[in-house]
Amino acid sequence: MKKIVAVLLCVLMLFSVCSAGAFAAAEIKELTEYPVIMVPGYSSSELYRLDENGEVVHVWGDAFGQAMPEVEANLGGIIADMGTFLLAGNVEPIAKRLGEGFQRIFGDMKTNPDGTSYYDIKNYINTPEECCYATLMEKYPDGRHQAESEMMADVIAKVGAENCFVFTCDFRMGAVECANKLKGFIDDVIEYTGKDKVNILAVSHGGQVSGTYLTLYGEEGKVNNAVLTVPALGGAGIAYDAFNSPREGFDFGDVALIVFIEHGMMLEEDLHYLVEAGWLGFLDDLADALVPYVMPVMGTWGSMWDFIPLEYYEDMKAELLDETENAGLIAQSDYMHYQIQSPEGEHYFAKGFKKAQAAGTNVYILAGYDIQIVTGMPVSSDAIITTPASTGATCAPLGKRFADGYTQKVDTGFYQVSPSMTVDASTCYLPEHTWLIEDYHHGMTYKDEYTKSLMYTLLLNDESYDVHSLPEYPQFHATTNIAHSIHAAFNNCTEGYLDSNATELVVTNLSDSKTMLVLAADVYGADVELGFTPLLLLPGKSASIKIKGDIPEVSRKNFEISLSYVIGSVTLIGERTFEFTLMNGEAAQYDAENPLVEADPVPAIDEVLDDNEKETLEKYGVKGLAGTIYNIVMTFINFVYSIIDIFK
Repeated sequence: MKKIVAVLLCVLMLFSVCSAGAFAAAEIKELTEYPVIMVPGYSSSELYRLDENGEVVHVWGDAFGQAMPEVEANLGGIIADMGTFLLAGNVEPIAKRLGEGFQRIFGDMKTNPDGTSYYDIKNYINTPEECCYATLMEKYPDGRHQAESEMMADVIAKVGAENCFVFTCDFRMGAVECANKLKGFIDDVIEYTGKDKVNILAVSHGGQVSGTYLTLYGEEGKVNNAVLTVPALGGAGIAYDAFNSPREGFDFGDVALIVFIEHGMMLEEDLHYLVEAGWLGFLDDLADALVPYVMPVMGTWGSMWDFIPLEYYEDMKAELLDETENAGLIAQSDYMHYQIQSPEGEHYFAKGFKKAQAAGTNVYILAGYDIQIVTGMPVSSDAIITTPASTGATCAPLGKRFADGYTQKVDTGFYQVSPSMTVDASTCYLPEHTWLIEDYHHGMTYKDEYTKSLMYTLLLNDESYDVHSLPEYPQFHATTNIAHSIHAAFNNCTEGYLDSNATELVVTNLSDSKTMLVLAADVYGADVELGFTPLLLLPGKSASIKIKGDIPEVSRKNFEISLSYVIGSVTLIGERTFEFTLMNGEAAQYDAENPLVEADPVPAIDEVLDDNEKETLEKYGVKGLAGTIYNIVMTFINFVYSIIDIFK
């Protein structure tokens, strides 16, 4: 039964990023008159080739539709393979069937050893007229070619479909080649619209392509606003895990995968509790078994090699590429890694972005942090792209944080360490133009009101902004995706921080349909005391918990608050922990000999359990839930004691 549930959850994940949320109105002060170019995420462009008779052969686009004939033709075998897997745990038959099917369906996308295309692959649409959303909406009412349509909906509503364009490329090629095509497309859109500049909204791989364009050509000043959301500037951790699979194997994070589903579908149900006992362990074996079938098609794509983070590149290159056979691929990927992704490179992102800014371009980055890469890499990320790759920030290893009293690496004139003390934004490519959102999952900008509204504000205004000029959008923010149910921040303070101006903790029910009962608020790591009475919160409403006593007079000290609640989920009791930094006096004493400490506090329940009891709870994946219940019980007991004290 566990395996069946796990398979169903994985199917849900495939569709999770397609669930759209309601749009918040952008804060428009001076609406842009420039056309908007969407530079979409990986694999968004449809591809074709011509056969020997000159007939069109569809190569990529609507992968589900392409796969269905293969599934229907092999349905009996697939069912038998699934039975073998469910009964015996053997993934090899289903991996073989899936892998061979992948090669039949997508084999035309293979590249030569030097990275050039085996076939002459083309994009269906290329010119501004063909790529204009007005044309696409008329010609393809089913939504075909309208990449990132959810994100573009509000843009189109503001500036008109006739002023919005989608950039297409052969996404298998390296970022430099795609950036060169983007350069030509920008020139064409400028000529087509009669404007002297464009605005760019880029997503993921599109962020890498746009960032590369800006580093190489940004000083031409042809871009007004460039908003890069979850950009893969320095690569993608998930690509490294795939290339590294034959050596070390995948190590999927069960909970990370399910939380990704919850965020993508904006579920208010805590499904991740169902897999905390490791139900999805079979995914590691299945993914490892599929890699030998996938790599003959994708193993020499320039874009895949550009996704390998710089610190792992030489190791992967030495192991998987031949200096002679793969010389062309190595040359272009070396250029990307050492001239653009490396701080020593001539066109390093930070250098290129500054040149673009000097030419009048506003460059903005929005990225996630404090999430595990779903395929296992233990680095702070948005589940797909590591935070250092997206932003240039310095991050503590996942599960660790900088010790109290930590001083940021670069003196930028203002404090730029995250409330969790896991991210130092002072080393970012653009320290004053980068916003970091905790638990902001890849590709889900429009599922968080804060991030969505910020994106449109930066894109559609013809004003220049930084992290100081928009107080309603602090540099660090804890996501408000309703999958998290609850949000908390101190009043009169920058979100995530606590100083003497605060008088209460403001708690918000993120749900738009469910009433919430907040049962406990537990503080770890600092002498901050909260008065508390259970809170009943209607959908979308907030209430406050008063601060009792004085706020400790210390700065750069991390602490956490865990809120326990009931909101009618499959998990009766939910919990979310918020990170805060005290900023109320002299900096805490920094221990240079121990610069990193554990990120999570020791749960209160650990103080009353022995090792065997903890091991048993962890085995069945319920230790977190048991800890939450314990916190609630202790809160109730303390509340009773406080009532008794009043009447003494």
